[in-house]
Amino acid sequence: MAISEPTAGEFFPEKKNVRNPLVPVGAFITAGVLTAGLISFRRGNSHLGQKLMRARVVVQGATVALMVGTAYYYGDNPWQSDHKKEKI
Repeated sequence: MAISEPTAGEFFPEKKNVRNPLVPVGAFITAGVLTAGLISFRRGNSHLGQKLMRARVVVQGATVALMVGTAYYYGDNPWQSDHKKEKI
């Protein structure tokens, strides 16, 4: 009674292709602005830290809008029901 070893494909399913390389860039920019803002607060420069936190919100919103726009453009609309997808 031999037991077969699992393959790497069973553990790591195939990833979707990255359709928009700007989304990871936006995530890194968001993380960078957040880090800079937290450092500014730590050093006592609350005025600059507050501006950086506001900039983080703008960059984060742009990244989310880019993700939603890309998903809509490529037809991965999560709000579309399965019934409508079958008709198309």
